[in-house]
Amino acid sequence: MSHPSDRLDTVDESWSRALAVVAHPDDLEYGTAAAVARWTRQGKKVVYCLATSGEAGIDAIEPEEAGPLREAEERAGAALVGVDEVEFLGHPDGVIEYGLDLRRDIARAVRRHRPDVVITGNHHDTWAPGAPNQADHIAVGRAVIDGVRDAANRWVFRELLDEGLPPWRAGRVLVASSPLAAHGVDVTDTFADGVASLRAHAEYLRGLGENAMADPEEFLASIAGPAGTRLGARYGVAFEVIDL
Repeated sequence: MSHPSDRLDTVDESWSRALAVVAHPDDLEYGTAAAVARWTRQGKKVVYCLATSGEAGIDAIEPEEAGPLREAEERAGAALVGVDEVEFLGHPDGVIEYGLDLRRDIARAVRRHRPDVVITGNHHDTWAPGAPNQADHIAVGRAVIDGVRDAANRWVFRELLDEGLPPWRAGRVLVASSPLAAHGVDVTDTFADGVASLRAHAEYLRGLGENAMADPEEFLASIAGPAGTRLGARYGVAFEVIDL
C-alpha cells in the first residue's frame, strides 16, 4: 500500500478517448471530475457510464423519484467538466451483483465507445485500513477490469458480435481513490471545475445532511491537497494504473 509521503508518478496522457464506468451518480465527482476537466480541456473525449441511477441514495426521497433526479444531477455535473455523453446501465442501486450481466454490459459499452483508457473507482475491499469500501463500488470496479478484458476477446459474449460490436482493446484502466495508487494527475488548474461538478449534486448533498458535507470545496481539497503534494503540485488526483 502506498504511503501519503510517497511520490506519485505522472499518469501517461498520450491518449484521446476515455470511458469512465462507476457505480453511482456522484462517484466521479469525489475527486476524479477535476482530472476529467483537465483532459477535456486538452481536447480529449470522455464518456460517463453509470451502472445505477443512484435511486437508493437519498433516504427522504422514494427511489422512483430519486433515480431521475440523480440522473439529471449527474448530467449537469458532467457538463461542467466537458462531458456531454452520460449513460446509465440500469443496475439496481445498493444491490449490484458482480457477474456476467454486469461484465457484458461493460464490455458492450467498451466496444461501443472504443476508448483508449477506461476509468473506474476503487475496487478494493477498503479505502484504507479500517475503512471498508461499499459493496457496489467493489462489484463494479472488479467488473470493469474484467469487462475491459472481455471486450477484447471475440469469443467472450459472442452475442455482442451479432449486435455489430467487434472486439475492442482498451489497454489501460485508471482506478481512482485506490489505496494502491502510485500515479497522479495535476488538477491545480481544474480543481474549481471539479468542485462545481460535485456541487451540481445539490439534492444528493442535501440528503447527506449538513454535517456530512458542509463544504464540498473543503472536502475535495482534503483529498486533492495530499495527492498534489505527492505530485509536487497544489492539487492532484491519484490513480492506480492497471495495464491489461
